[in-house]
Amino acid sequence: MTQSTPDALHTLAHEHLPEEIAERWIGLLRPSLRLEKDTGTGAGPVVGRLGGLPELPEDEEWPVWQGHGPLSFVASLDCAQLPSTVLDITLPTEGTLLFFHFDGQLDDGCAVVAPDEPDSWAGARVLYVPACVSVAERAAPEEIRPYPEVPLTARVEATAPYLWHPVVYREFAPMPDDHPLWHEDFQEALWDHTEGTEHRIGGHATPVQDEVETEVARGALGGPPWDDPRIKEEALRWVLLAQFDTDDDADMMWGDGGALYWLIRPEDLAQRRFDRAMFTWQCS
Repeated sequence: MTQSTPDALHTLAHEHLPEEIAERWIGLLRPSLRLEKDTGTGAGPVVGRLGGLPELPEDEEWPVWQGHGPLSFVASLDCAQLPSTVLDITLPTEGTLLFFHFDGQLDDGCAVVAPDEPDSWAGARVLYVPACVSVAERAAPEEIRPYPEVPLTARVEATAPYLWHPVVYREFAPMPDDHPLWHEDFQEALWDHTEGTEHRIGGHATPVQDEVETEVARGALGGPPWDDPRIKEEALRWVLLAQFDTDDDADMMWGDGGALYWLIRPEDLAQRRFDRAMFTWQCS
């Protein structure tokens, strides 16, 4: 594991924001684990991988979206290798997390998994396999093509909330049009800081479009109108579990340069209720 300090975001805030606003914004930063491709340079232990084939218990069936077909295996994480004690979410300290998604191989992308369509939720799954359970590598169903395997290491990295995230409004409301957070120089600096491929565990999600927490919250509430005030409150109850970006080495393309996101409520994470994780995806 390599470690990154939040100094870059601290410097960015103090360069572009008034002191009092900068300190309050810095207080919203959250630690994450940025997952990076293992280059063989000894940057740290392999903590997971994109693609390849999953190791599943003998009695665990390959995840299937009934009426559509088997899901594709996206990634696995070795919880014992993840330096999760640095995070502000409670990940397991042993066992394996496996992520599956119906990626459109079987229907040319016609069926879409979306948080506001409950009938589609079976198209994305998180499986947790405790360390005490015997597993074996499982071949993919014949009709889907596995992604190339890409080993991953972890780097501790501070993350900033998307500027339109409800947590920002909660901290700074009211936010008139001339609020310092809306200044173009600050927004451009923040954009430059977060640019690039991002596979991440914990911290703030990096949305391709708008805040993913709001999308998930609306789905969890049953799809009310977007201006329903309950959505913003519900969004504050969800945290990022994992995001997996488009990645050329793994031959993963989520729409047009998009990303996959799994979110979960902290109480469900503490109880290892990964079946209650919610999925969304965005592309440009």
